Amino acid sequence: MNVPEKNAIILSSGGLDSTTALAIARSENYQCFTLSFFYGQRHRQELQAAEKISKILGAAKHYVVNVDLSSIGGSALTDDIDVPKNRSEEEISTGIPVTYVPARNTIFLSYALAWAEVLEASDIFIGVNAIDYSGYPDCRPEYIAAFEKMANLALKSTVEDRNAIHIRTPLLHMSKAEIIRTGIKLNVDYSLTHSCYDPDKYGKACGTCDSCLLRKKGFAEAGVADPTIYKDSL
Repeated sequence: MNVPEKNAIILSSGGLDSTTALAIARSENYQCFTLSFFYGQRHRQELQAAEKISKILGAAKHYVVNVDLSSIGGSALTDDIDVPKNRSEEEISTGIPVTYVPARNTIFLSYALAWAEVLEASDIFIGVNAIDYSGYPDCRPEYIAAFEKMANLALKSTVEDRNAIHIRTPLLHMSKAEIIRTGIKLNVDYSLTHSCYDPDKYGKACGTCDSCLLRKKGFAEAGVADPTIYKDSL
């Protein structure tokens, strides 16, 4: 007997992690509604990737929200601040880098929460990771737990006991290599994904920002060929 699909919101950046989270949600028989944001980031390549991935992985609907975080600034992704390049693993894992966008996941999850109530969805998937991550405070397990607690105090459907919100973080304790291996088992085409913080005008990844370096490391440790087109590739 087929189990009826449940609705789930998946935050989709077009990157490796969020794409794997989407594939996991589909494998668990969720009807997926993908949510992306143009928040004033340096490029739109990730949004193009998110749209294509959502279509290929069978999302019921893909929605892009415009939020102008560039007017606030304070991040190398939204302001006139250089993206760090060629940092060592120790440097990447120490402190909070300038690519941190103030309150980004809180803003994104809040939009997902609103859409979840409208769709009567109990689950919101987000591809945060507490191992191979760049020190972002809104990727920590305690942050996710606190947001989930708040979410269940915030909605009409939850306070009336008609629903309960679960913030799903299937990648939270995986290494980047484990994430990639999981995605490969679920037939994810990682050539569709975009991770670079500072691509060139043609959309090619820089290969030297923190995100590119973590991506390269993950593919190498997973023993999987990296399909990314880097700007210095022949």
